[in-house]
Amino acid sequence: MFSAFLDLILPPRCSGCSRAGAVVCPACLGELAHDPSPRPPSPAPRGFPECWSAARYEGASRRLILAYKERGRTALARPLAECLAATLVAAADGCEALRAAGGPSRTGGRGALRAAGPSLGPVALVPIPSSRRAVRQRGHDPIGRLAVLAARCLRSRGSSVMAAPVLKQRRRVRDQAGLSASERAANLEEAFRIERSLIAGRDGFWGRAGPVAVLVDDIVTTGTTLAEAARALRREGIAVPLAVTLAATPRRSR
Repeated sequence: MFSAFLDLILPPRCSGCSRAGAVVCPACLGELAHDPSPRPPSPAPRGFPECWSAARYEGASRRLILAYKERGRTALARPLAECLAATLVAAADGCEALRAAGGPSRTGGRGALRAAGPSLGPVALVPIPSSRRAVRQRGHDPIGRLAVLAARCLRSRGSSVMAAPVLKQRRRVRDQAGLSASERAANLEEAFRIERSLIAGRDGFWGRAGPVAVLVDDIVTTGTTLAEAARALRREGIAVPLAVTLAATPRRSR
């Protein structure tokens, strides 16, 4: 968290380009937020939900995510969460399950959040959980925090959205970096469980038609993490029509 301390005592610099003046400059934020689109892996693993990402995992977008997640630039949480919220609103236009839950109603171009009025029906943002060890090493839970702030952002614009950290790791898993798609699938098989106590008593929010969840993560690569998380939720009868991420890593053939 030393970087967060430096943010308090030194003039801020953009984490995407090092320009002085702000933790993220308009140009770098625009690179991350200007084109929310479906960016699924190819091929997608079995059970993979529809997935939208704010940007490709490259350039300033990559530098912003790494600065927030790995280098303690926690001041980036709010602008990154707003990118996630805008991505969800853009995705909801074409998602039948979310329309059934309450439905989007928005104005403006791609990525623009509606200023007033309901835009999303009862939806739970379910963050992909970090391991306890990773949280200790980083000093914060980056994805859990993004889900909380994105839900708050959407509620301020009239949506019925909450953060629901109901996924937990069932066992320790290896670091996914450097693993092939098949190795990632084996690494994450049956890796998640549901914290039922966090769902109990929330039937009023979930809605009579059944709970609707949207998975939240920072990056989608092979899609195995999101597919396994969706499988764990669906076993509990929770619909998972969609996932949103900050960025997507293009798959490269070997």
